[in-house]
Amino acid sequence: MTEELHPAPDPGSSHPQSASLARLRDWLSPSAKDHSGIASLRFLPLYFVGGMILFLLLWTVAGYLIPPGASKLWGALLTEVIFAVSAIAPAFVIGAIEDRRFGDYGLPVSQAFGKAFWSGVLWGLAALSLLLLIMRLLGVFSFGGVALHGERVWKFAAFWAVFFLLVALFEEFAFRGYTLFTVTQTAAFWPSALLSSVIFGYTHRGNAGETWIGALGAGAIGLFFCFTLRRTGNLWFAVGVHASWDWAQSFLYGVPDSGAIVPGHLLRASFHGPVWLTGGTVGPEGSVLLFVVIALMWAAFARLYRKTVTPQNSVNEASPAAH
Repeated sequence: MTEELHPAPDPGSSHPQSASLARLRDWLSPSAKDHSGIASLRFLPLYFVGGMILFLLLWTVAGYLIPPGASKLWGALLTEVIFAVSAIAPAFVIGAIEDRRFGDYGLPVSQAFGKAFWSGVLWGLAALSLLLLIMRLLGVFSFGGVALHGERVWKFAAFWAVFFLLVALFEEFAFRGYTLFTVTQTAAFWPSALLSSVIFGYTHRGNAGETWIGALGAGAIGLFFCFTLRRTGNLWFAVGVHASWDWAQSFLYGVPDSGAIVPGHLLRASFHGPVWLTGGTVGPEGSVLLFVVIALMWAAFARLYRKTVTPQNSVNEASPAAH
């Protein structure tokens, strides 16, 4: 008897389910050549949906963590923790799927709170102080007297420092971290940065007392943060500027921040003059003088940081193996 020879089965025709699983695995774990271009956008929906689901879960749990009689400030702080975690955590998962380091998205852990961050802190304090000093010289702003005394000064200073650090981490990573990195794999950096900044400015329109000038100013400072990302290779400088700017506005000088004055501020500052100079209900961020300060910051930063640095080079420069 002769043995019949059967052709090897075609996986694509006889096992459609296996082929579908293979395609799914390829989609979830793309090869290195698929890490750029339109294919990189495939994970954006996962990032947003994952962030929203995580936010809802953490928000539900948070309702059981804060006692009914607790201060609203602790609730506000916990809310910012939830926002920051919900924006950052999904990127860790996507980074593992894409076989990328988390630092590629703009916040390398190896450089956390390092030189770039503290340089940014000094820049933020100096820039906001310069803006208010110009207003003072123009006669539309007064620093006022001291509103806090004793240990309350240090308690509120520390509280608002942590609070605005969380705000900065959330907003910088949400607008200029994973999403900006991903979009720039498809489009050029500056069009992507401009789009991100426009969205960032527009979201400020929902703040109480915000104006279109204030929203435009927020977009302009967002574009400056994109520039610092371009020149430093990561977001730590921008996080430092963002956190210290908000801290100086809200705690140190006690001026409105996007229309809100927080409790527990150090000085009793006041404005008196035309809204286009003082910012009105928005505060300094609604003044046309803000654009002068941003231009000065841009020019100074361009002179000090002349070289464009990619996120990957930024991480490598901080690793011991690179030295």
